Amino acid sequence: MTYDFTKIPFDDIQHFGIRSMLYRDTFTVSWLLGRFCNYRCSYCWPYARSDRKDHRPFNVCKGTIDDIKRQARERGFNSFHFSLSGGEPTFHPEYLDIVRYLNDDVVNCNVHSLHMTSNCSRPMKWFEEYYQASKDMHRVSITASYHREHVNTPKRVEEFADKLEFAQEHGMQVTINMVMVPELFEEHYEDALYFHNRNINVTLKPQSDPTASFVVDGYTDSMMERLHNGMPQKGFTDIKSKVTRPKHNMKMKGGYSNYQVELTDSKGKKWFLDQAERFNAFNFNKFTGWECSSGYRSIIIREPDGTIKRSYSCHDEPLGQIETGFKLFDGPAICISPSCVSSADSKIPKRKVGNSIPLWTV
Repeated sequence: MTYDFTKIPFDDIQHFGIRSMLYRDTFTVSWLLGRFCNYRCSYCWPYARSDRKDHRPFNVCKGTIDDIKRQARERGFNSFHFSLSGGEPTFHPEYLDIVRYLNDDVVNCNVHSLHMTSNCSRPMKWFEEYYQASKDMHRVSITASYHREHVNTPKRVEEFADKLEFAQEHGMQVTINMVMVPELFEEHYEDALYFHNRNINVTLKPQSDPTASFVVDGYTDSMMERLHNGMPQKGFTDIKSKVTRPKHNMKMKGGYSNYQVELTDSKGKKWFLDQAERFNAFNFNKFTGWECSSGYRSIIIREPDGTIKRSYSCHDEPLGQIETGFKLFDGPAICISPSCVSSADSKIPKRKVGNSIPLWTV
């Protein structure tokens, strides 16, 4: 199927969100477990990594998980999506214990899913343990951050792809996240084609300015065309998986297979994006004055200070802190932030004020 994302009338969009939140009772948690990273990428924002291991102990994380689920269930949400990132999250010394704890609660949830953003530098044995720790989850996905400065030999590129193929064979949805630095664009694109030809999804991600507010200059028209429409997500995992994940009854109707985001224009017509990362390629990330459900049915947790907020870019006062506690909103609230710096923020269901389209249908 070919879908032209450039046809979407972004100026006329009235309502949108990730479909798993529009049509399920999903509560979403984006958790930055720490800033420590074993890589030193030249283009990484200074505040995004650290050489110091700054992870909170498992018992504190466990208590936070319990409080999140208690408050979410009080508000009518009993499906959960946890997205774990960093830094490099897999270097949290008790990372697999956190995953096992989430996995053990699947039986009490309508749907439970897990996402990991990782540079995938851990050895294959670690990925085998990760599968065992998360095998009861309804959906497991990985955004594999590809860093050419470190995955810099043919052998390392092959090993990187091999680990992702193992993940796909074990029912994990995979996409490689490639920051397409303008001056290295064609070299990165050749790498992307290699992974694409191995049937691994690739996200062509534009480089943002240091505040993550807008796409940097330097892209040609040809580059922008590939960022807008290049390599749409395909169901490679569904084809290659050798295992079957547990089933649930919270099915979603309509839409396009493997397309995560649904948008509605002023005439009621539906449009779709394969993934939220494509928001930034179109600079569609400014929603001041829109009604947003973050803080009510989604939060972010940011280390090393343990702040709990509506979203990464939110200008509201924090909801609380991981050690001292927090309180969710009792309903959607108006956005007061100038832009969404992260696709984790952008995809949370939103609508223009005064619009009668329900924020969600569950």
